[in-house]
Amino acid sequence: MKRKYTLIFVAVVVIAFLTVAGIYLAHSNIQVLNPKGPIAEKERNLIYIALGLSLIVVLPVYGLTIAFVIRYREGNKKAKYSPHLQGNWILETIWWLIPTAIISVLAVIAWNSSHTLDPYVPIASKNKAMVIQVIALDWKWLFVYPKLGIASVNYLQIPKDVPIDFNVTADAPMNSFWIPQLGGQIYAMPGMSTQLNLMATSYGEFYGSSANISGNGFSGMNFMTRSSSMGGFNSWVKSVESKENRLTLSAYAQLARPSMYNPVSYYSKVKNGLYLDVINKYMMPIEKSSSGLNSSYSTNMGMGMSM
Repeated sequence: MKRKYTLIFVAVVVIAFLTVAGIYLAHSNIQVLNPKGPIAEKERNLIYIALGLSLIVVLPVYGLTIAFVIRYREGNKKAKYSPHLQGNWILETIWWLIPTAIISVLAVIAWNSSHTLDPYVPIASKNKAMVIQVIALDWKWLFVYPKLGIASVNYLQIPKDVPIDFNVTADAPMNSFWIPQLGGQIYAMPGMSTQLNLMATSYGEFYGSSANISGNGFSGMNFMTRSSSMGGFNSWVKSVESKENRLTLSAYAQLARPSMYNPVSYYSKVKNGLYLDVINKYMMPIEKSSSGLNSSYSTNMGMGMSM
């Protein structure tokens, strides 16, 4: 009778835990589980697949652990002593074969997803991709729209259903550009340019941030991404073009200085080739590059990485 109550108690605890977890997931906005773009959706599905395959091992292990603790506890005099189970080839085959099969499946999935979700691969769409240059600064994000000649700080506006080709670099310590609801992160490093192709398939505002601790102002290094209609995007562009701020070399040098908790700001005119100037200044072996930006590194740094 005591054993019966113990099993009922364990079952109630497990059911209660699963119920609470289900309610929490249903009513919480966990951004990586609430995708608003094709890349984020595929990454969300990968999380579910990996979790499901892992549970095939985890649940039996925890279940058997609880069963062994209850069955072979000191007070249970009815527990059967079975020393000959050791070396049983049938059981050993089972508990080696299942994990091996799961790892093999995960390996195939990881291989395929590494290629299909390559951040450098353009997103197939009937709409032409838009290039946006991203520069990670201390501690703020600068977004340059090279075709439009405008820029924004800590605010990103994009049209819905239009692929965005992000070119990412840094004029500060290594950082990481991340919009969880649109896709995985990619590193921003001084002296080099990485790429990240994303697209929003829903209207709305999506939180973006740095995914790499980079100093005192890291906590304030976040931005809002707004997905709108093409008409809404064009209206936003016109409003930015009406601003008086211009991003000249001197204005950029002032902007690039370390500062924390920076407000959203806009620039109606951006110096041509600014993105390349930022990259090249870390590749010049002299104190000042031809662009006029101070150089603090003499070599190309690192490799682009994505998650």
